[in-house]
Amino acid sequence: MSGGRLTTHVLDTARGKPAAGVRILLYRVSGNSHRKTAETVTNADGRTDVPMLTGKDFTEGSYELVFCAGEYLRATGQAAGDVLFLDEIPIRFGVPDASQHYHVPLLISPFAYSTYRGS
Repeated sequence: MSGGRLTTHVLDTARGKPAAGVRILLYRVSGNSHRKTAETVTNADGRTDVPMLTGKDFTEGSYELVFCAGEYLRATGQAAGDVLFLDEIPIRFGVPDASQHYHVPLLISPFAYSTYRGS
């Protein structure tokens, strides 16, 4: 059984605060196959209320977090229109050791984003 977990949070670097209300989808990736395993929305602190995956559901392999940034940017008045520079932001990453904690945050603005393996 795995003791690891996957967590995330979203920070709005343009506004200098946590990004509340960002919808996040998590997929397990195998070749060209994507299987949705979780969906959540960030809280007032820009975090998820519970880990995206934990325990026996968190296994070694490839995953993809999809952050629905366009919805958030429109809702906060930072973007408008049918076509946005940043809309859905996919971050694909590998988990070689599911006994560890993997934290994959997103820092966003209307025209840029970054991520890293946090703690």
